Amino acid sequence: MKNRALFCAIALLPALFVSTLASSQEEQMLKVATFNVSMEATNYKALGMKPSDQVLQYVLSTGEHSQVKNIAEIIQRVNPDILMLNEFDYIADKRKGVDAFVKNYLNVSQGGLEPVDYLYTYVATVNTGEPTKFDLDNNGKAEGFGGDAYGFGLYPGQYGMALLSKYPIDVDGIRTFQTFKWHHMPHPQVPIIPDESGSTDKGKPWYDVEEWAALRLSSKSHWDVPVKVAGKTVHILAMHPTPPNFDGSEDRNGKRNFDEIRLMADYLSPDKGAYIYDDNGEKVSLSENARFVLVGDFNAADIGDKHREGVIEQLTEHPLVNNDIIPTSAGGAGASGAEFSNRFTAYWGARADYVLPSRFGFDVNDAGVFWPAKTSDLYRLVKDREASSDHRLVWISLSLTDDN
Repeated sequence: MKNRALFCAIALLPALFVSTLASSQEEQMLKVATFNVSMEATNYKALGMKPSDQVLQYVLSTGEHSQVKNIAEIIQRVNPDILMLNEFDYIADKRKGVDAFVKNYLNVSQGGLEPVDYLYTYVATVNTGEPTKFDLDNNGKAEGFGGDAYGFGLYPGQYGMALLSKYPIDVDGIRTFQTFKWHHMPHPQVPIIPDESGSTDKGKPWYDVEEWAALRLSSKSHWDVPVKVAGKTVHILAMHPTPPNFDGSEDRNGKRNFDEIRLMADYLSPDKGAYIYDDNGEKVSLSENARFVLVGDFNAADIGDKHREGVIEQLTEHPLVNNDIIPTSAGGAGASGAEFSNRFTAYWGARADYVLPSRFGFDVNDAGVFWPAKTSDLYRLVKDREASSDHRLVWISLSLTDDN
């Protein structure tokens, strides 16, 4: 009997090994997503309120706003492990902001789906709506907000950022780059007003000396948020550069968008990022062989509307970045007859939102854009901006490799 029991135990070893291995592999799977939720677009006029972060606080407290319920349903359907939200107003009291969104919308079944939970969240201040004393938009008035803020916004924190994670966030390891000065970047793209001939060689700088010395590069902020996954560190590199429009021949927003993307591209390696300092004044960049995932609405198309050659390519063609599998959707393909429209992430026809992993430390399993076709019952979630957003949720499924 003892020998028979020993034989049975030995016979079970391969199955136990396979089960343990499968469990280990499953634990190392990671789905990362980004979603510009356009929550600044909630109808404050219908609520009888003025534009401010108080609008979003109210909406998040009720659990009943139709746009936010649809956003929550989309998130529940994709169910990412780590999720970056753009255009989610900064609210200092997380209980009234991002945590209220989790509690009152994501923890509640939407459309009969299983609720999802995110135990770890991160928010921080941004430059949008942060007042300056300057007339940065050169309209003859120093108003402090709007085009005269460090980043365009009607109030501090508008168009903010939030990170949600099912895995622990290494709070002590977070780096932010909200206050990095644009002129501290080597060879920045200085906005110049062209002369009468259209030449910038003898043109006039858009910003005066004092403005240029004070101007911050990031229109919102740049973040490096380390997340602990299966005993390994994954750096979530988040940003939301300014749209490259709403300006003039000086191209101040286009140039800023280019350099905001360049800052993150340079940050990826010590040789390029030696000039970068964080909000603590410390010179920092990623170490070699670091796992990272770039996330956010980058406002830079690799194809489609407003594709500017060489801008997003700073990341998509970076040797450390894996852009091999491009997220696509049936809805994007059906929304436009343009070539490669299945990769669009914004309703106006562009790939503007990105989830880009490092080549080091990951295998890419799958990727997609939540954009159902018009024939799908789920099209109700994305039919217009009021339904959810003018952007689509983008996700990528990864496996962490055993690289050190």
